[in-house]
Amino acid sequence: MGFYIPDCDKMVYKAKFGGEIRNFADDESLEWVKILDVDHLMKDGLLRVFAKTQDGEKLAEVTEKMYGVEACQATEALDSKPMWNPVGALRLSVGLRPKAIAFSQVRTLWSDNLRRCAVVSSQGILHRHFQVKTFTTKTKPALTTASSIADTKSVFSSEELEQARLQRLKGLGILKNFPEKWVPYMELMRIEKPIGTLLLLSPSMWAITMAGYMSAAPLLSTLWMLSVFGVGAFVMRGAGCTINDMWDRNLDNKVARTIERPITSGRVSMKQAWVFLSAQMLVGLGVLLQLPLDCFLLGASSLLLVGTYPFFKRVTYYPQVVLSACFNWGALLGFPAMGVWNWPVMIPLYLSGFFWCMHYDTIYAHQDKKFDIKAGIKSTALAWGTKSKTIFNALSTAQMSCFLTSGYLAGMGPFFYLGAAVGAYRLFSMTKKVDLDNPANCWYWFKENINTGHVFWLGILFDYLWKIFF
Repeated sequence: MGFYIPDCDKMVYKAKFGGEIRNFADDESLEWVKILDVDHLMKDGLLRVFAKTQDGEKLAEVTEKMYGVEACQATEALDSKPMWNPVGALRLSVGLRPKAIAFSQVRTLWSDNLRRCAVVSSQGILHRHFQVKTFTTKTKPALTTASSIADTKSVFSSEELEQARLQRLKGLGILKNFPEKWVPYMELMRIEKPIGTLLLLSPSMWAITMAGYMSAAPLLSTLWMLSVFGVGAFVMRGAGCTINDMWDRNLDNKVARTIERPITSGRVSMKQAWVFLSAQMLVGLGVLLQLPLDCFLLGASSLLLVGTYPFFKRVTYYPQVVLSACFNWGALLGFPAMGVWNWPVMIPLYLSGFFWCMHYDTIYAHQDKKFDIKAGIKSTALAWGTKSKTIFNALSTAQMSCFLTSGYLAGMGPFFYLGAAVGAYRLFSMTKKVDLDNPANCWYWFKENINTGHVFWLGILFDYLWKIFF
């Protein structure tokens, strides 16, 4: 039984399971390493093989996912012949009858000691997805780069890998109803997880509706601008996620929650990601062109923050500052979009959203802190540690002070203050109840911020509706 992983026109890795592993180095030298045992795990078309040396060291971990064929027994997964046909066919052994499938390309991602390969048919259908992870041993030539040392620390058990795969499939939701080749791109945009879009939209809704109240704008004008910003939030949040995954492709494979993301898992190549990002940015440009010129320039000025946010988690423990700065840009943009330029009102509302985002995104970061430490990813969750809840209370106090200041200067009515009171209760209650050492609980309270954002908006909306109709 053999695994063959191609790199352009030459074989760079061959695992021969019957007692030995052979490595082909760049200088064409090879070395044989004895294997103590090989463990197989086969389920739902997914084959994983774990090879160990006589000293008990893990030498290689091979993950193979088959698509469009029936799941088969591990002993029948591959025959003794090479799976890769040099003339462009993928040889599958299903049951006792091997068959060949033509393919148009083999997409590979090689990062130090981690290789991923995705085989795509001429019809664009993903047939097989490989991941090979090698580990340094006493008898195997060591990888000496700093990043490869980091990679060896990010080893997941077969159970963790399987759980990550099943979790991704479970979370696809409505995406399961779309063509399979669309799904990775929809996952790049996080369409199956709309919470980010809704959180991005909330400050825009506050600003647009507050500006509508201040100018007594017609309802249709306000609804039109809310819809424009809704489309913009959907598209630009998707573009931001694509940029994040492109930056983090060599970090996402070190965190269990992100190891199945499209780029780091090899289902979308960097070239494809660039093309897809360009398309999203063109749509975003179309949305901005619906706004007045001065508003267009203010919106475009946020793109630098959007593009550089992923970089900051590598150099500072406060990447949430950058995220919060760009994630609440709609609180500034919504006012001029409605023809209102009032900086004393705009700035406090923007700062209110900023402090809110610092709060909920730090809760979000607490989900991954165990893996972030190993991967070298920085966040406020790690910087604040056990002091997080004390700081959360300070952030909520600052948020509410700014929110109330903005509403007061805008001349808002009683519904605004009622919404602010309910929203404040939800913020401080969240801080008290969230278990920062429980990822599932962090996710629950993170999602609850959608409702909190809507509570703040409803207070503004009711004041606006009362003003224009009564």
